[in-house]
Amino acid sequence: MRSLLCAAGAAGILWTAAVVPAAADEPDGFTIGDPRITESSGLAASRAHPGVYWTHNDSDDGPYVYAVDGRSGRTVARITLRGIGAPRDVEAISLGPDGNLYVGDIGDNLGGSWNHVWIYRFPEPKKLRDATVTATQFDVKYADGPRDAEALMVHPKTGRVYIASKKQDGGGALYAGPQRLTTSGTNVFRKVAPVDLWVTDGAFSPDGSRLVLRSYFGARIYRWQDGRPKDLGSVGVPVQQQGESVTFTPDGRTLMYGSEGGDSEVKPVGLSDGQLPDSVKDDPANGDGSNGAGKDGSSGSDLDPGFIKGAMVFAVATALVVGLRRLLRRR
Repeated sequence: MRSLLCAAGAAGILWTAAVVPAAADEPDGFTIGDPRITESSGLAASRAHPGVYWTHNDSDDGPYVYAVDGRSGRTVARITLRGIGAPRDVEAISLGPDGNLYVGDIGDNLGGSWNHVWIYRFPEPKKLRDATVTATQFDVKYADGPRDAEALMVHPKTGRVYIASKKQDGGGALYAGPQRLTTSGTNVFRKVAPVDLWVTDGAFSPDGSRLVLRSYFGARIYRWQDGRPKDLGSVGVPVQQQGESVTFTPDGRTLMYGSEGGDSEVKPVGLSDGQLPDSVKDDPANGDGSNGAGKDGSSGSDLDPGFIKGAMVFAVATALVVGLRRLLRRR
């Protein structure tokens, strides 16, 4: 009797393991411990250096960008930009397919009163150490007049630069820059879609199929289709002191959210179903390629073979226990 009960218990464990899938590996969060970084306003996951995140201060810091180790929270490099003017209100950072980091000096706390803003571009360093690098500076204007903005995103396939303005004068919007930025004149960014969100940062997924835009207390994720965003709904945001930044992890499975303030925390939020980038959903490691989701991102109806096997083992063990109990009662 006891052995049968043990067998049933083991079957139950197998059934539970089959029903509840193991959580995907999710990176740990970290705390930015550098006392020089008190207004972290942008975040970009490095491609050249796994586990490293690029960030910068909001204003009054100078032409600096910091590389932070996502395991320890320790600064492993401070890059000084030369060849540019005095940064005014640096709000965002993004990594392009050309291996360059793009820094958005695009904030305008004066209500959109500056007639132009700037983007700085420089190669992601191959070695992580303090260094001074020459950056390229681009002048930027909006086709419909000055805007206050805090989100700059470079599409990882096309290299086109996008800026999301904050919600003002009837709403925020997503703007697209020219196909290639130029130093020979002003780069005009044109509105491609309205954004009903007080955007503080944004990021493309590594495969370019998803765009996330965050605000202080919320975020939305979009399918990127034909150069425009298609709203897929809200996505989780951690509670933070002042939510200012977001980036995808290099595998596209997780969002990393950053905040301003001393000893600010960067926190992970895992994605699932339709939120996941197409390259992740099509990954053979996900079994049927759907990660449990249908074509529309909803939960699929087909049962996993592991679930069926576990359920059958549990059913057989339960039948044996019930049969044995009935036999003992007759005696």
